[in-house]
Amino acid sequence: MARPTRSVLYIPGSKQRALEKATGLACDAIIFDLEDAVAIDEKVNARALLAKTLTEVDYGPRMKIVRVNGLDTEWGREDVLAFADAIRAGAKVDAILIPKVSTPADLIAVADLIQSVPLWAMMETALGMLNAGDIAAHPRLEGMVMGTNDLAKELGSRFRADRLPMQTGLGLCLLAAKAHGKIIVDGVYNAFRDDEGLKAECEQGRDMGFDGKTLIHPAQLEVCNAAFAPSEAEIDLARRQIAAFEKAEEAGQGVAVVDGKIVENLHIVTARQVLAKAEAIAALGS
Repeated sequence: MARPTRSVLYIPGSKQRALEKATGLACDAIIFDLEDAVAIDEKVNARALLAKTLTEVDYGPRMKIVRVNGLDTEWGREDVLAFADAIRAGAKVDAILIPKVSTPADLIAVADLIQSVPLWAMMETALGMLNAGDIAAHPRLEGMVMGTNDLAKELGSRFRADRLPMQTGLGLCLLAAKAHGKIIVDGVYNAFRDDEGLKAECEQGRDMGFDGKTLIHPAQLEVCNAAFAPSEAEIDLARRQIAAFEKAEEAGQGVAVVDGKIVENLHIVTARQVLAKAEAIAALGS
């Protein structure tokens, strides 16, 4: 089972206090942001601070993802090259996240500059949605992150609790990620004090098939982690399905019945995934 990515928290790369605090937060992954969260006049200093921090600070089992500026900006190329050097010098980076990926060429350009780390793609443009399959097929790509704020801006769509305007884009990216075996995490929920709204959006994303959700504030972690973890009822059902199916196989049968429902091999694949995810989460201690 791949490491969990239930909660993926954005942390500004320019804020030393936030970088320090993140070592104790119950998130599965951190996006150390050099792009949107960093003011223009702080870009260069943030790059140096983050490279130093990721060399010296232990973030434990949390996945460490660096979001660089786009190569179409004056900082993007230097961001990528700086972290290529930092990784060679011992910086602990699990992935480089590229903003506004619209075509595979955006991945190729970064891949040519840094060889030693997986790439992730921000999916936040209309063109990116239409090219999601080709983007997900890139051999260096490991994960996709939905950038729903930027997508809404490009579409000119309005906020709705059901995210109806987002469904086409979300669905295209989900299909692409699942077809090519890539991690995919949902976009942020902006109202960080609205736990009920966050819970509803987390549950929607979970039910659609997202592996987790990006977050803008530590206060969102508890709700998100709970939503994207298997429940006790799901774990119990998975165990009972596996036991019943194994018993049926021993009797020479190809299906079992649990709670009045047919259980076939495909259900056992899902059941084993549920248990593996629960075990991986337990190993994180959160």
